Amino acid sequence: MTGTVGPTAPPPSPPALMHIAGTGSALPGEPVDNAALSGVFGISEDWIDIFVGTRTRHFGWDAASGKVTHTLADLCAEAAGRALAASGLGPADLDFLILSTATPDALLPSTATETADYLGLNQLPVHQIQAGCSGAVQALDLARALLAGGHRTGLVVSGDVSARFLRHGQDAAELATQELVNYVLFGDGAGAAVVTTEPYDDSAVAVRALLHRFAGRGRAPGQIVNWRGLAETEPDRPMLFEDYKTIEEQVPALTGEIVWELLDSAGWSAQQLDYLLPPQLSGHMTDRIVAGLGLPPGCREVSCVRDTGNTGNALPLLQLDLLSDRLAPGERALAVSVESSKWIKTGLALERPAQTGRP
Repeated sequence: MTGTVGPTAPPPSPPALMHIAGTGSALPGEPVDNAALSGVFGISEDWIDIFVGTRTRHFGWDAASGKVTHTLADLCAEAAGRALAASGLGPADLDFLILSTATPDALLPSTATETADYLGLNQLPVHQIQAGCSGAVQALDLARALLAGGHRTGLVVSGDVSARFLRHGQDAAELATQELVNYVLFGDGAGAAVVTTEPYDDSAVAVRALLHRFAGRGRAPGQIVNWRGLAETEPDRPMLFEDYKTIEEQVPALTGEIVWELLDSAGWSAQQLDYLLPPQLSGHMTDRIVAGLGLPPGCREVSCVRDTGNTGNALPLLQLDLLSDRLAPGERALAVSVESSKWIKTGLALERPAQTGRP
């Protein structure tokens, strides 16, 4: 028997590792534009525009006085509350909390426990991950393991603040380039996601693949963030060091590796991709990364760094919060994050499944 053979249907996506039931974001205060930033630190407004390509950022400290207005725990609790509201769940539904940051409010108590207290949580596991830009995905990786181990619902929160590391009143002319760049790259913020084993409704986003790999063996750090205490023996050691040239060279290539590894893990082709959430070091850097990937023109970018600045741990969840309002049933997205401190590759393959009609 012969007949016409139709096109082969693409293979189904792998089972979901977990589901994202709701997301939330928190950015402190009013946006600080480049003119205001120039006035605070004496950095050329034109140089910021040309070198970084970021229009605004938010700070948890007052740009005029340097007074702290928002702690990291403040921002994390705010983002978490919004994620819970978006999910339709409440604090009593949570089985665990995971927080990732490079800039905790204190070494102890952990910012994770302070955030849990703000949310009214008690008698549940609380974890804190010390990480940079890859921290949100590291936290989601741990959440996946906890859900696989028997928990049903958890909260992932990620964020960073800069008050301890960007010195108010600093004369930019006194800084080496490796330190100066941090004064124009970073902003403060937090993002959150409620994760579940099963979707509660048709709005849930399925995590089809998750990548988390250390890739820095034998490689010098691209970024260093130091912690200074009373026993500091090297007072001239910079608090923040950024090898921006090396990062510019390495991050685009690592991004390409992550994209193709995630597509392979999810069983998708590039043509089946609807959205890309690229690494968010700066506005111009994001443009170069996306242009170099050569993805199909129908793949839309979800970025926020031009308006938020580089918020470190928060950025992947800020992008995910933006995506949640755009991703239609049946659409797919990749989220990519590269940590340059000692080179960590992370990413997510995300899909909003076609609606099932379940109430």
